[in-house]
Formats: sequence, structure tokens, C-alpha cells
Amino acid sequence: MPDQAAPLISVVIPVYNEEANVSAAYEAVDAVFASLGGRYRYEIVFTDNHSTDLTFPRIAEIAKANPRVRAVRFARNFGFHRSVITGYRLAQGDAAIQLDCDLQDPPAIFPQFLELWEKGHDVVVGVRRFRNEGALLQWGRRTYYRLLKKVSSDNLMLDGGDFRLVDRSILDQLRRIDDTSPYTRGLTSLLAANQIGVPYDRAVREQGKSKFPLMKLIALAIDGFIAHSTMPLRIASAAGIVIAVITGFASFFYLAARLFFGMSWPEGFATTTILILFGISLNAIFLGIIGEYIGRIYDQIRLRPTTVIEQFINMPPDTAATAPLGYSLAGGHVQSSADTSLRAS
Repeated sequence: MPDQAAPLISVVIPVYNEEANVSAAYEAVDAVFASLGGRYRYEIVFTDNHSTDLTFPRIAEIAKANPRVRAVRFARNFGFHRSVITGYRLAQGDAAIQLDCDLQDPPAIFPQFLELWEKGHDVVVGVRRFRNEGALLQWGRRTYYRLLKKVSSDNLMLDGGDFRLVDRSILDQLRRIDDTSPYTRGLTSLLAANQIGVPYDRAVREQGKSKFPLMKLIALAIDGFIAHSTMPLRIASAAGIVIAVITGFASFFYLAARLFFGMSWPEGFATTTILILFGISLNAIFLGIIGEYIGRIYDQIRLRPTTVIEQFINMPPDTAATAPLGYSLAGGHVQSSADTSLRAS
């Protein structure tokens, strides 16, 4: 049995329709901590993004047998990053490790994370050395991470994903940050004082389907840029200035040639049409960029909750103090509420 004075490590596992993987994820985490000979205590915090399969009932079965397994179910799907940051805020440990339920990020690396944490690193990032996917997608990911690193002033780790250990000091700060569009891997790196990476090879998903097809990966990339850089706005401003200068010179040249040199220009319907369409397209692109930022500002000032929690499993009493309805399940206390919200204090 672990010593009660041993450090408590929270393992945060966001899930959505992962009924085929939750048991394997729990067993893998339990086995790793068992192999550490009681040096650490652990808890597992599942955050269920309103799965439509049997994910949450299976988590409830695991929690019935092991009270160290805790879970919340959201009232609807709030997205991956909100799910992760809610797990971080609920974590009670001296440190927390975020783990994907599909086990593509191996729990066997936990001991390396913990060793570096014990040496004083407040964020330990899993750096993806190899991914079993197409060469084009791998190239796109590597290019994206390097471009984001270049345009951002934050302490981002190249090729680092969400698989990471975060110290209690960072977790406490995350509870005070009220961001309606959190990019959690960037936030934890931003807050880190002593960050380090651990290279590893990412495994293949064995069961279930990936929740990040191409379009969601693109949306995630856009989130990263908007969360960590105003570079798109600067590009829009710079392009506007350059186009205005070019247009000014072209207008001056046209007028001078017409007035002083008597040059006659063809009507050029096609050229005029192309230029007009180009200008409209450019305006639409830049208005879209500006709209992304304004939309996020609008979401932020409305002060809405980060997530709305529908059910709790094995949570401390103060977590669900405002829940109006409670009922019992064998092996664990479950509280349910349709209007209980969790947000940064």
C-alpha cells in the first residue's frame, strides 16, 4: 500500500465515446503506479464530454471498485481543451499528468516524468519523436509547431502535445485563469518556470476512432495561433498597407501617363474584374481573421462557465456542494445536476 505521506499524482483523462478504451486506460495507469512500489499515491480524473455510448457507465463501474477513480460528465460536448482544463482544475494531486484514453501516449513513461518532476521541473512535456501516420501529415505537424514557436513569445515546446506532467503550482494558477477558449498545452508551457521534454514514440490507436480528423486538426491549429500570437492581425494590417501603397503608386502612374503623356488605355474589362474580385477576396480573408479574434473577445466578456457538469462520481463534498440532486450507486457516491457549472474562480 502507498504511504499516505507519499506524493499524490492526478492522472487526467479526457474522454468522448471511448467505451472500448476506458478499462484498458485504467488498468495501464494502475499497473504503472503498482510498479513504483508505493512511492506515489494516485487518483484518476475522467472528464467525459457527454459521450453518447457506454463510456460513462463503464467509468462508474471502475469507480465502484476503486474510489481513487473520479469522474465528471458534462451536460454537452464542450471540446477537448475545455475538458482537459476542467480535469486540471479538479485534480487534487501534487502534480497532474494528462493522458489520452486511447493509450497512444504510453503510461510507461510516467516514471521518467516523475523523476524529472522530483528534480524540480514544474512542467515535463512528452515530445513526439515519431508518429505512425502519413509522411505529409507528419511534415505538416512539424512545420506547424515550428511556425507557432516562431510567431509566439510563449515558452512552447517543439513537437510537444498535451501528454505532460504539470506541477501543483501550475494547477493552482490554472484555477485562476478564466479563458473561454483555452489552449491548454500552451497555457501550461506559458506558466512554466522550469520546463523540460521527454522524447517518445507515439503508438498506434488500437481500438475506437480518432476524435481528431483533418478538419478538427485544422481547427486545433487555428486555436493555437490565435491563443498564442497576434501575428495574423499584424499580417492583415501589413498586407493592407502594402496593397494601399501599390494601389496609390498605380493610380499615380495611370493619371500621370494619361495627363502628361497622352497615353490611351484599353478598357480592360477582364483586368478590372479580376482586381475587384481579388480585393473582395482579400477583404473577406482579413475580416475573417479579425472576426475570429472579436468572436473570442465576445465569448470572454460574457463570463460564461468553461464547462457545465451534469454528474459527479467520487468527487469531494465541496466539489458538488451546489448540486440539488444526489443519488447513490453501489460502490460510490454520484451527484447529478443539470445546472451546476465549473469555472475558474
